[in-house]
Amino acid sequence: MFVLGPAPAAHGGNRTGRIFTGDRSGDFLCKALYATGFASQPTSARPGDGLVLTDAYLAAAVRCAPPMNRPTVVERDNCFPYLVRELAALARARVIVALGAFARHAALRAVVAGDATKMARPRPKFGHGAEAVVGRYQLVGSFHPSQRNTFTGRLSPSMLEAVLRRAGESARA
Repeated sequence: MFVLGPAPAAHGGNRTGRIFTGDRSGDFLCKALYATGFASQPTSARPGDGLVLTDAYLAAAVRCAPPMNRPTVVERDNCFPYLVRELAALARARVIVALGAFARHAALRAVVAGDATKMARPRPKFGHGAEAVVGRYQLVGSFHPSQRNTFTGRLSPSMLEAVLRRAGESARA
């Protein structure tokens, strides 16, 4: 399972050097990964903290912490070749969990570019739990585990865990 976020957080992954590590979004995601059997522990504080992922890989569409915590189109396009190569290097990955609409769009573009697959028309819409088959991948959407989404209840632990369980089932099918 390839879990794709938009970009490293300035005080999280950008600071620690590991995506979804050292910030509240990472804490929320790591607890869900642990609850669904993809992580060895429910916390992710820093590289070397003992976290081991099983059948899961965490990535970002953009490689640097964007200004105002929102990646730009220029940043997305500059980092795009890296995302295509990263996805291609994981030959066993069959499912992509996109955390947010930005990550879903980046995932769709990367699959099309890497597999020379044509983009489905109309383009699959983003939604929490929305699924689409593109090329050899099953794409599963989830709201991003940002504080804005988790504090307001737009994304609950059970919602994220349901998406991760569904992705795991698809990956094992």
